[in-house]
Amino acid sequence: MRRGDLGYSVCGLALLALLASACGNNTAAAGPGAGGGRGGRGGRGGGDAPVVTAKTTEKDVPVDIAAIGNVEAYAAISIRSQVTGQLQEISFHEGDFVKAGQQLFVLDRRPFEAALVQAEANLTRDKALLAQAEAQLNRDAASAEYQQLTSERQAQLVARGIISKDQSEQARAQADATAAVVKADRANVESARAQLAAQEAAIDSARVQLGYTVIKAPIDGRTGNLSVKIGSLVTANQLEMITVARVEPIYVTFAVPAVHLATIKRHIANGGVREEKLPVVATPQDTEAQPVTGELVFVDNAVDVTTDTIKLKAAFPNKDRRLWPGQFARVSLRLATIPHAVVVPTQAVQTGQDGQYVFVVKADSTVEQRPIVTAQRVEQDTVVQKGLQAGETVVTEGQLRLEPGVRVTTDTGGGGATGGRGRGGRGGRSGGSGRGQ
Repeated sequence: MRRGDLGYSVCGLALLALLASACGNNTAAAGPGAGGGRGGRGGRGGGDAPVVTAKTTEKDVPVDIAAIGNVEAYAAISIRSQVTGQLQEISFHEGDFVKAGQQLFVLDRRPFEAALVQAEANLTRDKALLAQAEAQLNRDAASAEYQQLTSERQAQLVARGIISKDQSEQARAQADATAAVVKADRANVESARAQLAAQEAAIDSARVQLGYTVIKAPIDGRTGNLSVKIGSLVTANQLEMITVARVEPIYVTFAVPAVHLATIKRHIANGGVREEKLPVVATPQDTEAQPVTGELVFVDNAVDVTTDTIKLKAAFPNKDRRLWPGQFARVSLRLATIPHAVVVPTQAVQTGQDGQYVFVVKADSTVEQRPIVTAQRVEQDTVVQKGLQAGETVVTEGQLRLEPGVRVTTDTGGGGATGGRGRGGRGGRSGGSGRGQ
């Protein structure tokens, strides 16, 4: 072969190799790329959309109002001494629970015992004076009766001319004087009786004052901070010695919007007679946070114009003393119960431009976007007034990929829907990597 022909052959072989390589690359790119594109479309809409569903149910739903309340003692009594004296005894420890009538303090009794003895002695004296006045009255009354009879006889003798008129007038004057003495004696007797009654009252007062030296608990409750010590001088009606708060039962005071006042009044009164008591649940804001149940007992007589709320008060037995005066608590007042209400999980309710709606799964596994009218939420559920019936299937997860008429695969648990979304995402990413290759 000539040298020129050999050059042309080498050039031809190189050109053929280059064309073969280019064709191979195009074929490889076309095959995976096309497959990836189809795979991507299949991942986006080629299959059924996985969702999580739930059944609508029908049940009685309570209508509650939530508020923040303050715990108040059923009664709080400030203990003060009613007499002045030296404190001699304290019969409890501060913070103890005491019973009504239980002894708390003892003051020095000696001055009051002496006053009682003196009053009793004065009573004995006044009884003797009354007896003396009554005896004097009896004596003077007898003398007055005699003088009156004598005056009448003298008048008869004067008429007969036996004695002089002067003697008759003298007898009559004596009778009048004796009658005046009798009136004075009667006044003395009344004065002695009044003095006797006053001394009897003084004895009663002394006994009461003596009784005040022993201070007792007026109610059942828990004692607070003790502000006196043994030996200190206690002044009457001035120093607060201790407070006793009754915590069984106990009050929780709270306020609700005045718009609910009409409903509350319908439940608590009917013609002035209490018809039923609304239940109230209070949960103290502590580490245990265990709810307790009581009942509404008080509605204020005026609405607070600054907040447009009405003050309410509920009573709780508080046998376990879970509620404590001054504590804050979350309060739930039950106004009514909606019978046979249709409820759905709250996460199934979606909000669009035309209002709220849910996706309903039909018998052919396609979804329908249905508008609804909701009432209130109850824990994890929402009450549906219009648009749904009990027993229908609604979508609770996966609504973002749905449109009316889309076929779905349903799952009653959250894991299925999450897994379906994860597989779709991985399919899409595989298509993208195919295209990149």
